[in-house]
Amino acid sequence: MLSVGIIGLPNVGKSTLFNALTAGHAEVSNYPFTTIASNLGVVAVPDPRLERLREALQPEKTTPCAVRFIDIAGLVAGASRGEGLGNQFLGEIRQTDAIAHVVRSFGKADVAHVFADVDPVRDVEVVDTELMLADLEVLGRAIAKRAKDWQTRPREHAPERERMLAWRDSLERAEPLRRLDLGAEDLRELKTAGLLTGKPVLYVANVAGGHGDVVDRLREREPHAEVVAVDAGLELELGQMDAAERAEFMEELEISEPGLDRLVRAAFDLLGLITFYTVVKGKLQAWELPRGTAAPAAAGKVHSDMERGFIRAQVVTAEELIEAGDVHEIQAQGHARTVGRSYEVRDGDVVEFLFTSP
Repeated sequence: MLSVGIIGLPNVGKSTLFNALTAGHAEVSNYPFTTIASNLGVVAVPDPRLERLREALQPEKTTPCAVRFIDIAGLVAGASRGEGLGNQFLGEIRQTDAIAHVVRSFGKADVAHVFADVDPVRDVEVVDTELMLADLEVLGRAIAKRAKDWQTRPREHAPERERMLAWRDSLERAEPLRRLDLGAEDLRELKTAGLLTGKPVLYVANVAGGHGDVVDRLREREPHAEVVAVDAGLELELGQMDAAERAEFMEELEISEPGLDRLVRAAFDLLGLITFYTVVKGKLQAWELPRGTAAPAAAGKVHSDMERGFIRAQVVTAEELIEAGDVHEIQAQGHARTVGRSYEVRDGDVVEFLFTSP
């Protein structure tokens, strides 16, 4: 399961957001560094399509996709030099696949802030600067370590040298690595090297009573990043209500859906995932899968034996199945498609894998 690290300056609402997401009990207070040990929770991905499948098929059990969220200690200026809980923060964020950067966009006098005023864009720049400085240090050590090999076997190591020097140039221009045109190999190398600024980022503007121009300002600074405005305190309150009370309260506030639903879906998309479904022995299950994954690897998500013994797969779309109400009915009508090893599973596919047992 892929993970999203919740980061930000101290007292921006990270733990409140985490508790709202996970119905967890991470400690929340109005002073910095309340979160010292990271908190971890698994969150179901809201999926209206799965709910429609459940209503059509009436399975015995329904299981949604999930994303792992990690609430990580707050970061301050100087974290790249070990200030505050910097070393712990940087070590934990290196293990995540993506970042949800919570930005304080509210001005409550009773909640301390590391700065005298509230300026979301400045706060983002503080965090980005520390991450870039940390990357420069890691990259500098890696380049020094590889320099001898680059000199002795220049042709063999030319791609690696070019890639790492381009990364360093970007960081020295104060440009996070995520702004480069990164391919799949680059992303793998960045994670292996422990570099932080190549990770995809989702900005979470923690607002109270409206967000003004905060979302626009963040999008202007990072045009390709997703920005979601969420009132973490309100979301936590909503999560503590029963369904009827929550629906009534949301109607009074003219809220069409919880902000957390938008946030979790945005995090799922940030990770480059799609959803496919299986219906086996009365169990309907949604599976998360990296976009572009071939059918045998998708089968491996269900069980490793299915990948090893993969023969072919039968595929219908969720919409077709919702309309028909039964997999066998679609197959009887000849609407199910038989696909082979090269087929890339698509978002919304309902798949039956055929395989040989070991």
